[in-house]
Amino acid sequence: MRLVTLGCARNEVDSEELAARLEAGGWDLADDQDRAPDVVLVNTCGFIQAAKQESIDELLTAAESGAAVVAAGCMAERYGSGLAEALPEAQVLSFDDYADISGRLDAVLAGQRWSAHEPQDRRKLLPISPAGRPGAAVGHVPGHGPARVADLPDGVAPASGPRVLRRRLGEGVVAPLKIASGCDRRCSFCAIPAFRGAFISRHPDDLIAEAGWLAGHGARELLLVSENSTSYGKDLGDLRLLETLLPRLAAVPGVDRVRVSYLQPAEVRPGLIDVMTTTPGVAPYFDLSFQHASGRVLRGMRRFGDTERFLALIEQIRRLAPRAGIRSNFIVGFPGETQADVDELERFLAEARLDAIGIFGYSDEDGTEAATLSGQLGSDEIAGRVEQLAGLADELMDQRAADRVGEIHEVLIEEVADDPGDGAVRRYGGRTAHQAPEVDGATEVIAVRPLAIGDLARVRVSGSEGVDLVADLIDEHEPGRPGPASDR
Repeated sequence: MRLVTLGCARNEVDSEELAARLEAGGWDLADDQDRAPDVVLVNTCGFIQAAKQESIDELLTAAESGAAVVAAGCMAERYGSGLAEALPEAQVLSFDDYADISGRLDAVLAGQRWSAHEPQDRRKLLPISPAGRPGAAVGHVPGHGPARVADLPDGVAPASGPRVLRRRLGEGVVAPLKIASGCDRRCSFCAIPAFRGAFISRHPDDLIAEAGWLAGHGARELLLVSENSTSYGKDLGDLRLLETLLPRLAAVPGVDRVRVSYLQPAEVRPGLIDVMTTTPGVAPYFDLSFQHASGRVLRGMRRFGDTERFLALIEQIRRLAPRAGIRSNFIVGFPGETQADVDELERFLAEARLDAIGIFGYSDEDGTEAATLSGQLGSDEIAGRVEQLAGLADELMDQRAADRVGEIHEVLIEEVADDPGDGAVRRYGGRTAHQAPEVDGATEVIAVRPLAIGDLARVRVSGSEGVDLVADLIDEHEPGRPGPASDR
């Protein structure tokens, strides 16, 4: 069979849980693209229209190959029977089918069909109060492994300690580690909480065990993912749990760098900033979900903040770590957005000096409050604003990268770009602490001695090409290391 993963790093973790369950059930995952599989399982994305269309295209392509096709993941969970009716080429799974995924695919191979689930608001599966969630009955939560011994795949015995139910599907030195699932926020434009459910943290001991397992399977950087990492621990009775988890993860043998993603600005506490900027091994990297800078637009989004509050947060971070990486995404064209709101966002971007900026045009999502708001903008108007802001963002990111020339960083080596040997100049690809995988820029390292994938190379930035950096390897014997996070 073949397992196809679409969407975000959270989906990658979910797919690796599915892979482990399938392997335990006797299924062989085909790595060879030339080998025709009997079954194709597509872990779909249901976030925005473009992602949903990509999922549909992938399902149709798989069906054209003659394989039996199964849809799982966010889009499948979100639409259930509606997707099955619109796309009869595929059978549709719910998250609750994951615990018996092997049995489901056995049935598919035998030619059986089943009725797809009716979509439900998964937030209603758990108590409203986070304190009441631990131990509560709930359907399967993807990426969290087995909640009970009965959930373990056939032939897998329970261990005395935390059980890692995961199979790595890639060989890179970076691996996502899911610390929580779901979201309790009610952003008016977002449908994710309805199909991902209420916020549930994973226990710290489970995460430490999985981090050690990932390090043993080649991971050198852990990317902590969730729908909202700043809420980690609130359902376990400790709002500061992330602050104590990060040093523990950074101390796991074999782990060189821990990076946190998906931070809500309104929930970023001074203690968390301190831990993220001073703990060895924790990247001083802040993936802040600003979404806009106009207070009026943000209130319509049911979010908090404005330009001045966000700039104050950035100043607080850079006071402790002047070279910290900061990125964010922004939605333009939200219902009721005026040119004055766009101007305010431009002002914020110019003053914030972010390392990475994503600009997205607003689009209605089924079942969200924003889809019912007045003041909807036309698609041409939205596209024009996206083009305007994206052009500014490119200029600002290029300038921010150029400002880093002369800085000393540690680059995690991920690929050999050119190694002619015989003492000639070698080139390697990697990322500094302020460059997250896939979404941010990268660094080309120029070296006169060999490096290996997974090395942390100490470099001095010598140039920039757009958002990407060029850096020279510093001689091993040159005095001084990057120093504390405040000097990174």
